[in-house]
Amino acid sequence: MKLCRFQPLESASKRAGQSAHEIHLASRAGILEGDLIREISGEPWGKRDLTGKQFRAVDVKFLPPSDPSKIVCVGKNYSDHISEMGSVAPKEPLIFLKPPSSVISPGDEIVLPRSSHRVDYEGELALVISRRCARLRPDEDLRPYIAGYTCLNDVTARDLQKLDVQFTRAKGFDTFCPFGPVLETDRPPDDATVETFLNGVKKQSGRINEMLFSVDVIFRWVTHVMTLEPGDVISTGTPAGVGPLVAGDVVEVCVGGIGTLRNTVVGPRDA
Repeated sequence: MKLCRFQPLESASKRAGQSAHEIHLASRAGILEGDLIREISGEPWGKRDLTGKQFRAVDVKFLPPSDPSKIVCVGKNYSDHISEMGSVAPKEPLIFLKPPSSVISPGDEIVLPRSSHRVDYEGELALVISRRCARLRPDEDLRPYIAGYTCLNDVTARDLQKLDVQFTRAKGFDTFCPFGPVLETDRPPDDATVETFLNGVKKQSGRINEMLFSVDVIFRWVTHVMTLEPGDVISTGTPAGVGPLVAGDVVEVCVGGIGTLRNTVVGPRDA
């Protein structure tokens, strides 16, 4: 089942100047079935009561499928990416945070900051949390805690990452965390691909079963570090092929069985 959050286009056209909280309050949730969205009450991970309203997908603006309090990302989780970065494999999941203020919707613009001269795409598989959880046991069923799976672009100012060593600034700029457009409640198969296309050319391709740390291992490990809340996001790392973005680019992250996250890139905006 594919779940989504959205705004009808007439409402979405009024988003300029709205805060993320205001956009969240104006959002609707639904079940995507082909080209039709059947509206449900509440959030996608809650009780799914149909309201009786329906919308054509072409008549809505898709929003990020959750409003996270935090985005937990995993670095160095594909061997080929570790090699291209000239690094070594971690013994435990290497995690870092992206701020909620970095989140943008499918179709929104990734804005290149003036302080960076090398901004990269990083296509990833992500999961969204459905209920509060901490310190999950090794034998505990994870399915009740996962609302679904989605596409995420862990946009990174590569030059600043190397300069700072730690990741906060390089990963945390506004617009550096597009994710969506849907939540797929079924777990993607192990051989599903994570791919990134830049202006229609495939740049990244990796399979989920090539991860050093599996989705389950990452999820349990993170819950022993921090409490996760409904709507929080865990992104599972990027395969080899990362590369730079420039103004005018169109970047697409595609995860098998889920869909395609598409965003455009623009140059720095005046303060």
